[in-house]
Amino acid sequence: MQFMQRLYHKWCKVNNFETKLPKDVEACKEAHEAAQREIQATLDPHLGEVESREKVIKYSDKLFCDVATE
Repeated sequence: MQFMQRLYHKWCKVNNFETKLPKDVEACKEAHEAAQREIQATLDPHLGEVESREKVIKYSDKLFCDVATE
């Protein structure tokens, strides 16, 4: 069995193929999860400059009368 695994690994390497043996898949998954734990997420991609908006003056009867008489 060990010989067949070595032969399969060699074939995978030569053909640029990802091994699908259960132990290899589990080891790859564990390595990926360990790498993900080391990476700390940041907020940078979610943050951006806030666009300034035109300031709107609230409506009032006095202001309306003042503007209407101008």
